[in-house]
Amino acid sequence: MIRSELTDTIAEQNPHLYQRDVERIVNTIFDRIIEAMSNGDRVELRGFGAFSVKKRDARLGRNPRTGEAVQVEEKHVPFFKTGKLLRERLNGK
Repeated sequence: MIRSELTDTIAEQNPHLYQRDVERIVNTIFDRIIEAMSNGDRVELRGFGAFSVKKRDARLGRNPRTGEAVQVEEKHVPFFKTGKLLRERLNGK
């Protein structure tokens, strides 16, 4: 599902809301999640999962084409851990 499909689904289920208002709501939610994660905070949506940021240390990697050693810089990557309800639904329980 992409963002526009999510917006359309919410708008269909809530006919009293204008499409532009639903888009604004969805964009605000995603913006707040991104903002919190960029500040290093954890975002938890009960039953769905938790978004967090993990730090990957600098390391020595290899260029797959040449096999040459390459220095890979430290970086931060997004991490998602599923919630219990989502995990159970995915596994058919």
